[in-house]
Amino acid sequence: MRLFKLLSALVSWVFFASPGLALCHGADLIAALPADTRARLEAAVDARPYARGNLWRATRGAETIFLVGTYHLPDPRHEAMLAKVRPLLSSAAALLVEAGPEEEARLKSEVAQRPDFMMRTQGPTLPEMLDEADWQSVAAEMRARGVPTVITSRLRPWYVAMMLGIPACAVDGVRRGEVGLDHRLIAEAQARGLPIRALEPFDTLFRMFGDLPPEGELDMVRAALVMADRPEDMTVTLANAYFAGRSQLLWDFTLERALAEPGADRADLTRQFDLMVDVLVTRRNRSWLPVLEDAARHGPILAAFGALHLPGDTGVLALLAGRGFAITPIP
Repeated sequence: MRLFKLLSALVSWVFFASPGLALCHGADLIAALPADTRARLEAAVDARPYARGNLWRATRGAETIFLVGTYHLPDPRHEAMLAKVRPLLSSAAALLVEAGPEEEARLKSEVAQRPDFMMRTQGPTLPEMLDEADWQSVAAEMRARGVPTVITSRLRPWYVAMMLGIPACAVDGVRRGEVGLDHRLIAEAQARGLPIRALEPFDTLFRMFGDLPPEGELDMVRAALVMADRPEDMTVTLANAYFAGRSQLLWDFTLERALAEPGADRADLTRQFDLMVDVLVTRRNRSWLPVLEDAARHGPILAAFGALHLPGDTGVLALLAGRGFAITPIP
């Protein structure tokens, strides 16, 4: 029971809270690239729509949406963004986030009552579904995050994939209650009495993952293993890319780095990464569009969500542009 309570706390943290960064020290892997390699990577990212920037305005007639790309981990550099966003928050009729306080509470309640949310209560175990090398890597990474191997063996693959995306050095942050930009904006909205709306139901990701075929879930685990390599360095690289307004750059860098590994299967890796983007980003972007449009009809709104949802052909900004909104960066 004690282990289940720990896992219940962790699942709510993975989706809605933010791990501590204080114990993570690493190198910026993108900054360390040869100049020509980095220039080529940046040029490829810049060829996509709305590739640079974390703060935008979308307008259509009298409708206005301010969009803030967020970083879910705590960092002192958030202060600069908060200084820019506070005036927008003051004029907004509502704050829209991936999950508000009500959704967090509902998720915690459901997880506490339903072990099957994140545990496989029947069927094959994870070591039976993965090859031996991948299973041993998964077990070792999860032990580094405080999850015993016997528990990992029964976790749902998608949940393992999510856990692998968190550096082991950051796990203690769940106990310290440190938060990222999303939660800081929620706290400011609550202090102002500003309505807070969720962009999606609390169980959206659970339903999306539940719709995946078993092999699709395992593909997410394999892709996450690639990203779990050198987690401290990846955390620092992610933070620096975000604060430079270049979150998409990290994703492309990670895929390119994986493809460069000896023996890498380009088709398999590309499929695995594309699946993660589709489930975690693209499908959600499309489902958020009517929520944003509905809210904008009732006054200016501020929408804050992970920065990776902003850029690209299927990013929120391009989708809004396709609906007739004029998109303007806020420097």
